[in-house]
Amino acid sequence: MGQKNKLTRRWARRGTRPAAPQDQRTASTYLFGAICPKAGKGAALVLPHCNLAAMTLHLAEIAAAVAPSAHAVLLLDQAGWHLSDRLVVPPNITLVPLPPKCPEPPRQCLEAGRESLDTGPL
Repeated sequence: MGQKNKLTRRWARRGTRPAAPQDQRTASTYLFGAICPKAGKGAALVLPHCNLAAMTLHLAEIAAAVAPSAHAVLLLDQAGWHLSDRLVVPPNITLVPLPPKCPEPPRQCLEAGRESLDTGPL
């Protein structure tokens, strides 16, 4: 999520190229979120960077939101900050990496989730 500027356009006489000052700065923010479909609870953070420190904060936020007797399982793509050896993973969370070049969870995961939740479409 953020501001990404396009080329500047302006009205001018044919054959002329007037100066068109444009703000080239960009600003971004990153959303980290997780949800438990069964309980309807979630944990989310809005952070200025998307890196290992941000992922560690996000995991701590999730761990705090998980019920004391429960265990969270997170499906993650293979971004560097998701699977780093330096990532601090709380004991009540298990990280499950998706296969490489897999933009969405495998069908087996969706089917297992659907059966375990016994709800409508997942």
